[in-house]
Parts: sequence; C-alpha cells; structure tokens
Amino acid sequence: MTGATSESASDVPTTPEELRARFEERGIRKVKVGGFDVDGVLRGKLISLAKFWSAVEKGFGFCDVIFGWDIADNLYDNVAVTGWASGYPDALAKIDLSTFRVLPYEPDTACFLVDFHTPEGKPHPACPRGLLKRVAARAESAGYRPVFSGELEFWVFRESPESLREKGYRQLTPLSPGMFGYSWLREVQHAPFVHDVLDTMKDFRIDVEGLHTETGPGVWEAAIRYADVIEAADQAALFKTTMKQICHRHGLAVTFMAKWSPDLPGSSGHLHQSLWDSTRETNLFADPKDPTGLSSLAQHYVAGLVTTAPDLTALYSPFINSFRRYVPGMWAPLTSTWGIENRTCSVRVINGPGASAARAELRQTAADLNPYVAMATALGAGLHGIEKAVDLPPETKGDATGEAAQGPALPQTLDQAVRMLRESEAARAILGEGFVDHYARTREWEVREHRKSVSQWELERYFEGV
Repeated sequence: MTGATSESASDVPTTPEELRARFEERGIRKVKVGGFDVDGVLRGKLISLAKFWSAVEKGFGFCDVIFGWDIADNLYDNVAVTGWASGYPDALAKIDLSTFRVLPYEPDTACFLVDFHTPEGKPHPACPRGLLKRVAARAESAGYRPVFSGELEFWVFRESPESLREKGYRQLTPLSPGMFGYSWLREVQHAPFVHDVLDTMKDFRIDVEGLHTETGPGVWEAAIRYADVIEAADQAALFKTTMKQICHRHGLAVTFMAKWSPDLPGSSGHLHQSLWDSTRETNLFADPKDPTGLSSLAQHYVAGLVTTAPDLTALYSPFINSFRRYVPGMWAPLTSTWGIENRTCSVRVINGPGASAARAELRQTAADLNPYVAMATALGAGLHGIEKAVDLPPETKGDATGEAAQGPALPQTLDQAVRMLRESEAARAILGEGFVDHYARTREWEVREHRKSVSQWELERYFEGV
C-alpha cells in the first residue's frame, strides 16, 4: 500500500474550483475517465489535465462503438443505436465530478466516471448509469430515497491472463484448496492479499463492510455497505474492476462468472434494497406492528419485485452462463417467491433487528450482474408494485426450490428470458422503450453467438458415439 489519503463521500470536491485545489494538493498529473457498457465492462481512457479541464465544461467525445460491440469486442449486427450505417460516431461523455477517486497504486492519477449522452445532449438510450439515474429520479420525485447495497461472490486463482488461456480456462489452481466457508484460517493464510483488498477498496472509496471465504476452493464474498442507489451501483461496479487490478498485482486472477465450474457452487450477487424518506432518517419499509415487519409500501414494493421477475430475468441474468446457476441445490431461486428470512426464495425479506434494517434482498442475481442495470430494474420493479398497488403474493415457507414453491417459474435459458422481456409491457413501463429494445437486441446476439459454439461436453459426449 502507498498510504495515500482516501476521499470520503462527504469530502469529495463538487465544483471545478474545489477540484483544482484538490488536484494541486494531491499532485494529480493525469486523469482516467470511463463509463460502463451494457455488459458491465468499464470502458475508459487516460487524458491530460488540459483535456480534462476542457471536458469538465463541455464534455468530450467517446466513440459510441462501446454500445456497438459485445463483451468480447465483437460488433453487433442487430443494434439500432449505432453501427456501420451511422459510422460509429462519438457519443457525448459528461464527467460526474462526484465520482472523484484516486487509486492508491496510481497516486498521481484521478479517476472519474462519465455518463453518456447523444451528440445533442440527451441521455444516451444505451447508457446503464443513465438508466439508473432516470429510475432513481422517479423514486425521488415520489418522495423516496432508494438505498441499496451489493454482496458479490468471486473466485480467486493462482493464474495469469496467459496461463488462463494456455489451460483453456480448465484445471485452474485455486487460491486455496478445499471447502472452507467463513474460514478464519484461510483469511490469516492469505493476509497480505486480504488486507490489500480491504485497504485498497477503502482508499478508492468502496466501502466494504465484510469480507469472508465462501464454500469452495478459492471463493470469497464481499459485502458492500449500503448507500444511495447511484453510489451503491458505482461501488459495486468499481469493486469488480478494482478486484481484478488487485489480484493482478498479487499474481492472481479472479472471476465473477455466475458459474465457472459444473462441480462447484455458483457466485451470487445479491442486492439489498429499501426506500427511505428524503432526509434518509426514516426507513419507509419498516412497520413493527405488521406481522411481516413491513409497511404497506414495502409490501407493494416486494410484490413488484416478485410479480415482474420472470419478465425481467434477462436484465438480472445477462449471459448464457448466468443460467447455469438456475439448477436445484445451488442456492439460486427457480421460482419467483418471497419469504421472511428465507434464503431459498428469490426475494428474502429482512425485518430486523430494528426498523432501520427492514429491507428486501433480491437473491436471483449473480455476481455477473451489471450493477446499474440490475439495480435500475429492481428499483423500477418495486416502484411499479407501489404505483399499481400490487398485492403481495402468499409467503413461501420452507424450501422454495422444492414442493413448497408457490410462485411462477423463472425462465431457465437466456433465449427464453429475452423472449419474455420482448413481450413484457411492464419492462417497457419500468425502463423505457429505448433501453429495453437495445438491451434485448444485445441479448439476442448473445444467444446467437452461443449457438455457434461447440462445448467440451458435446465433444466428450458425441465425438465417438454418434
């Protein structure tokens, strides 16, 4: 660690003048700017100080191909927001000064996130962070302050980008062997790495309040402290990118895939959420007098989450691999259900201790989620439940993945999920026609790309037998 001074959320400069003083104080000589694409990949560049100060006032051009290619940089052949016909022009990137951070490993370089707009200055229909801002504004206009947090599981290996490819992503060496959930021992054995994670995240203004091993060789879980929804999504998204940087420094590799091995558990990415008053002093989800511990507002919110989940699954589970987790016995929901302190349900209701703790935990999502898309979808679904006064379905008690399940089945493939998204009026009402259309096109491409592939399972099963 460098011992760099971290920026607290309340200490972030909010004006160009304050920022110039902070740059001078900290010796900032370069700036890194970037934004997240639909797949949750942080696309960015380094710019000079002169370019940065100009961009603070006017924004800057950023090639909109970032919304025209997939997670492997292959060009989509079916999207409408950009393409060969338009010549892949620049989108307008506007820097959000409130996202100012300095990575301890690069103490002379400031980091900022951007929001993408059309050349005319309108919010870009494919920008995930812009999508979340629009949904959050709806909540705030109704008098609600959305508070979210993310829990992300990830697998760490003694590998490099080169060795991963040489091994074909198989027979990888985990950070540590064996099934050691909540292991104090493993944390001590890997203390330099573990403390680097905690210290670096703190200095980079990512508030990790818990880090522990999960059950599996080399798997960990981080719980990020709750925050206003935009900040919560920023921290969750930056956590994934920053973890990859930290691992590389230690000669390690990390994956947030929903399921990287058929023989091991998947990686969850649970989202905790609640609505507070505008001052964030009162949790509007709490009602100690109700048997559920939830207010009527919260019950409608949870009902919105539960009833829309099948239609919105493609937004929560964005990849082919996401659906490898939807199998019995993998701690992933197979139906859309809710239950009080029931971790087998798709929505776990937590009603204590204390009124401030009342919240809903969406357990459908995995660690491969795009935090902006998933949080926008969940918040929008909850608001939909409130606006339509949706009644809360019966609570599921017992194993929601077995005969106790009472809710509708969740789609089991990305193909099925995209079809349901396409046909969903609720999805368009929640997220808007422009984003839903673009997103559905990108997932349809993902399905078609998968159909071209031949898996190791197919080779081993059919090569000699047919």
